[in-house]
Amino acid sequence: MAPPKRKAGGRVTPKGTRPGQLPTAPAPVVTSDDAPRHANVASSRYTPPTPKIYKESPRWVPVLMFALLGIGVVVIILNYLGLLPSAPTNWYLLVGLAGILGGIVTATQFR
Repeated sequence: MAPPKRKAGGRVTPKGTRPGQLPTAPAPVVTSDDAPRHANVASSRYTPPTPKIYKESPRWVPVLMFALLGIGVVVIILNYLGLLPSAPTNWYLLVGLAGILGGIVTATQFR
């Protein structure tokens, strides 16, 4: 004889409770065996929101971001105009792209 199939889904917390509220007494859950089991108690996985003081970036983060982006763009433009020492080379382009990439990486840290 095969065991009875379980239903998928359904209520996890006892009726009459709200999210974040612990039930006063676990209600028995009747299964197909008519064997009483205790209901699941509301989980304590709630994580309170992070305080605003921890979400703000220091003043130097946006300054560094715009400085790196600006320096990268200026180096690339000056390389193409031939205004940098020596002839235009790929090294100046790499330095400019590294500055732009540094600005983008810094932008991901800005809150």
